[in-house]
Amino acid sequence: MSTQAAKTNIVFFFVDDMGYGDASCLNPHGRIKTPNIDRLACEGMKFTDAHSSSAVCSPSRYSVLTGRYNWRSRLQQGIVEVYGDPLIAADRLTVPGFLKQHGYHSACIGKWHLGQGWDFEADEDFRPAHGYDSTPAHNLQASEQQRLRWRAAFQKPTTGGPTRRGFDYYFGVDIPNWPPYCFIENDHTVGIPSEFLPARLLGSNQASLQGPAMPYWHFEQLLPTWAEKADCYIRERAEAAEPFFLYLPMTSPHTPLSVNKPFIGKSGLNNLYADLVIETDDVFGRVLDSLARHGVADNTLVIFASDNGCAPYIGARDLEEQGHFPSGPYRGYKSDAWDGGHRIPCVARWPGMIKPGTECGSLVCLSDLMATCADIVGAELPDNAGEDSFSMMPLFRGTDISGRKTMVHHSISGKFAIRQGQWKLVLCPGSGGWTLDDAEAARSGRPLVQLYDIQADPGETHNLQAEQPEKVKELVHSLKQLVADGRSTPGPKQENDVPVDIWKLDTMPEVDAALLDDY
Repeated sequence: MSTQAAKTNIVFFFVDDMGYGDASCLNPHGRIKTPNIDRLACEGMKFTDAHSSSAVCSPSRYSVLTGRYNWRSRLQQGIVEVYGDPLIAADRLTVPGFLKQHGYHSACIGKWHLGQGWDFEADEDFRPAHGYDSTPAHNLQASEQQRLRWRAAFQKPTTGGPTRRGFDYYFGVDIPNWPPYCFIENDHTVGIPSEFLPARLLGSNQASLQGPAMPYWHFEQLLPTWAEKADCYIRERAEAAEPFFLYLPMTSPHTPLSVNKPFIGKSGLNNLYADLVIETDDVFGRVLDSLARHGVADNTLVIFASDNGCAPYIGARDLEEQGHFPSGPYRGYKSDAWDGGHRIPCVARWPGMIKPGTECGSLVCLSDLMATCADIVGAELPDNAGEDSFSMMPLFRGTDISGRKTMVHHSISGKFAIRQGQWKLVLCPGSGGWTLDDAEAARSGRPLVQLYDIQADPGETHNLQAEQPEKVKELVHSLKQLVADGRSTPGPKQENDVPVDIWKLDTMPEVDAALLDDY
């Protein structure tokens, strides 16, 4: 029986690379069934116009935990690299740091991918340049010198991981398909990696890079571990006096596509990604059961969301041929500025606040978590925190009135799109990602910008830029203003960490910069 005070607990279950169309409550015609996500929708609210701030991983995580668009940071394209430096500045207020100020205990269990702050030089001993092959033929053997270097390096604490950015407790991995292949607890690895990852675990949608690993490391252990650790944490906090914030960034259904035996083939689609979605849904159900079993479900806000859209390389086209569309009716996939890259499944349950079985069509962004938390605790955010975060509380109450009128999207190559009401402007000739290369699109003569009426044309098939030139200019002006203001919420102007180029013409040498004079 819980002895907690009345403050609301918060659980943020954050899956990796799951498309809008992979949740059956949002895509009833889909071939993948997600009964636990559907259960949350029946008991709460599903959001049909929710987005990640970026179409790829670590930038979206930055926005969740800071309430700030990722492109205001130094990361202007791509993701945090292997052994990369911490992306969140040490002096930036995060969601767990803010909640700690208001009496919350917090934990991160799962994937971090925001930079750990490793205290060593990541040379070839830590990331062998020759260690990856899509069909690896042999195992690399670690030398005694390499093992000594690894021991010296991994005995040191990390300097920029979750417990240095506001969390009280952390158990997880840095990036599941990149080294080091080991668990990390708080600011130390659990054991010292002493072998190279076996070649059989490289390639074919498993690990992407060779590197140091714990002996007998295998990826099937990840999801059961997150479920067990979450249950332990919920049990401990249910008996504590203070409320808790549990951030559960899953390693799935992102690669490695390592599915546990009970779930292999369960989708009936002959696709490991589809099976992994089902296993991920099962883990989510276990977390929901933990909340109920430990007596805190009625006093807990649960949010389910994905960090971006489905990756095309997991057999997305094969799934579509079988009648399952991971992006639903939307165009593109992970990496793209088109909606398939960043329109995400998002569902929330809060007994006594959110009316069961409701649907919200308002514009929602992952960055909105911080302002929502501020509303929950009844506090104001500082001027230099949550600059792009709008509270979801009015939506939870069913008013369908949000402070968010605009949303800025960002692709893997740093290409921008802006959404206002029914209109969406994409500032590149292609997808901004992997689906349609921008340089190739520019060479083929496609217009420099794309304008869509997203309500009438959710598939982004009819470019209206030539028919609506004034709307294009209006939206470009709005984006420039949001960049210049350093925020999209009301308040004093703030500074971006680096200069922000909304056009990224350096990625499209075929485009004449003089064409921008029209905007």
